[in-house]
Amino acid sequence: MKKVALTELKDYLSRYLRLAEKEQILITRHGRPAGVLTGFSSEDEWFDYQLENDPRFLKRIEKARSSLQSGQGVKLKDVSTAKKRRTKE
Repeated sequence: MKKVALTELKDYLSRYLRLAEKEQILITRHGRPAGVLTGFSSEDEWFDYQLENDPRFLKRIEKARSSLQSGQGVKLKDVSTAKKRRTKE
C-alpha cells in the first residue's frame, strides 16, 4: 500500500486517483494515518465495492449462512429436480 501525505494528495489528486485504481493509498495527516483512497477502474468495480460494504447486504448474507448451517436451506440438486418437474407439467 502506497503512503502519501494529505498535502501531497491535494496537489496531485488526479495522479493519485489513477494510482488508486491499482492499489489503495494510505493518506496521512501529520504523519499519522487519516484515510484510505480506493480507486475503481470500472463501474462494475464500484458496484461490487458498494455491495460488499452495504450493511443490509452483509446482514442478509449472514442470515442466509446461518439458515444453511441450521439445515434450513435447499440443496442445488433439489432445486434443479423441482424445476424439471414443473417444466414437464
